[in-house]
Amino acid sequence: MAIKTSDLNAKLFGKANKRRATTPQEAQTAAKEQAQVIELAVAGEDLVSFELVRIPADKVESETVVFAENAREQSFLNEHALSDVLTTLKERGQQYPAVGRRNASGTIEVLDGSRRRMSCILAGKEFLIYVAEDINGEHAKFLSDVANAHKPLSLYEKGKEMQAKLDSGEAEDQKALAKIFQCSEALVSGALKAASLPLELLQAYPNVADLGRPTIVKLHKQFNELSDENKAKLLEKCQSDEGFVWQRSSAQGVARLTKEVSESIEEWIAQLAPRKTAAASKVDLVKGRATYTRKGANLALNLKKVDDTTMDEILKFIEGKLK
Repeated sequence: MAIKTSDLNAKLFGKANKRRATTPQEAQTAAKEQAQVIELAVAGEDLVSFELVRIPADKVESETVVFAENAREQSFLNEHALSDVLTTLKERGQQYPAVGRRNASGTIEVLDGSRRRMSCILAGKEFLIYVAEDINGEHAKFLSDVANAHKPLSLYEKGKEMQAKLDSGEAEDQKALAKIFQCSEALVSGALKAASLPLELLQAYPNVADLGRPTIVKLHKQFNELSDENKAKLLEKCQSDEGFVWQRSSAQGVARLTKEVSESIEEWIAQLAPRKTAAASKVDLVKGRATYTRKGANLALNLKKVDDTTMDEILKFIEGKLK
């Protein structure tokens, strides 16, 4: 079930802080008011102190990275996928700081807030993040997974998580995955299909999270009908010096952009896919006596009740025509 941003922050900061917050509401207020230090019981265990760090807009990209095990595909984060965050950010600034840890090299790893991070980069805004010095890998993964719960992952991202469980042996089949992720087997199938598609193909779209199962299933079928050589040619068309496919379009709005991208990809696939010859249909030449079928450059003639003399005449005619 999706978690609202406010509820998410209450979950993250709802234990206690330096201001002695004792309720989720007080914790939300402390985070929103950007208290300088907040204490958080990560995964219900030891208290960890997080200090608020303000990173200038021109240093966000160089001084922070996204946690490597974050399930969200960072290459999908563009102005369309982040429109909900960007609107608020431009109008009122960053409402809730992100959450992260400092790694051995001194770089800040963003555990909760990769969408806010990229929004600040795109908007040229200061990035606010609560940073801890002593969070282990297990707790980092916990914070990252909880954070992702409030904004649904795309089918591709869900599929990657599902495929990882199949590869590790944690789930043996799609039925087991449906039980683990509490969804239908049809959704599991669609997600795994999405995860098997190359990033270059999905990056053609303005917001991959908007691609539903029917679109993914159709795209998967069309792509996998191509030869390896033609798959590579299609991906080359999706990538260019002018940007992704959606960036080359003059269409306005995510819905229209998505439709135009799908049409472009379908057109390219039609050009690359081997042409299917239409099935030959039988034509009556003389009812009950002669029929023929035409398939490409080939002609098949079927004759009934033909005596030897007529046969010789027909064969000589054909021989004369084809010499």
